[in-house]
Amino acid sequence: MTRLHWKLEEEIRRELKRRFPDSLRLLRLKKVRLQVKDRLHGHMLQERRV
Repeated sequence: MTRLHWKLEEEIRRELKRRFPDSLRLLRLKKVRLQVKDRLHGHMLQERRV
């Protein structure tokens, strides 16, 4: 999942560098990135409990 998070970061950066960034695409990418981040955080918490 960290690779997916990294890929999303790259896509966001790439979109922001465009002359006219697509705000809807950025919104979707950021939403998915946040979901991935939440899952990663949840997995880390579970590993600490065990």
